[in-house]
Amino acid sequence: MKKNKEKRNLISIEILGLLLGLIWIAPFYLMIVNAFKTKRDIFSGVLGFPEEVVFSNFVEAFIDLAFLKSLFNSVLITGLSIAIIILFSSMAGYALARNKSKLSGIIFFIFVAAMLIPFQSVMIPLVSIFGQADMLNAGGLIFMYLGFGCSLSIFLYHGAMTGISKSMDEAAIIDGANRFQTFWYIIFPLLKPISVTVAILNVIWIWNDYLLPSLVLSESNATIPLKMFYFFGQYTKQWHLALAGLTIAILPVIVGYFFAQKQIINGVSEGAVK
Repeated sequence: MKKNKEKRNLISIEILGLLLGLIWIAPFYLMIVNAFKTKRDIFSGVLGFPEEVVFSNFVEAFIDLAFLKSLFNSVLITGLSIAIIILFSSMAGYALARNKSKLSGIIFFIFVAAMLIPFQSVMIPLVSIFGQADMLNAGGLIFMYLGFGCSLSIFLYHGAMTGISKSMDEAAIIDGANRFQTFWYIIFPLLKPISVTVAILNVIWIWNDYLLPSLVLSESNATIPLKMFYFFGQYTKQWHLALAGLTIAILPVIVGYFFAQKQIINGVSEGAVK
């Protein structure tokens, strides 16, 4: 009787997992299937397979997106932003966790409170100030991403530091290392799991961000999300090209994941164990 009950529970869980999987994969199905249709076929039926497979959508979308240049801009801005966020946030988290003073507690509280500030509330003054400083460019955008991304990142690094004994710092200092060497060669490698988490969270946000780059970047520095807006005009929407462009746009992310999946899985697994 007990075995039958466990079997029924297992089947129920499997059915629920299958349904959730179908819901999750549905948008990808719609995107890929409709990317091979003409505009007329999309409006005739969204769910069905294309009556005639159209590969020219991808060629036209690739050209209209100036894909290689847009991809370079996205990779450059995302990569530099992630590297700077990880570097500065890990150092800040280390300093705040090791210095148990009233001032460090106040500074940490300010960083945590900053996570509650919505971007829309500071959008206009931020762009105005950066415009006056002549920083409405890729460099200014990366600096903005550091400001908006460091609060959560410092919070995560600060929490991770509680699991690293202070005796490791003391042993390194006894061996002749200064404070920076202690952090860089001893502490930072131990923070690899949380660094992977920070990188994943910020890559998802920065790679897909549209609003902030639209306020800062010029046409020559446009990222892929900005270029995607090209297909949605005031009087017409080229869904067939937009979906083909989206399909092309996710390929670099998928390829990047397959190359880095070992490091990502190991980092996340180590973080779960700790």
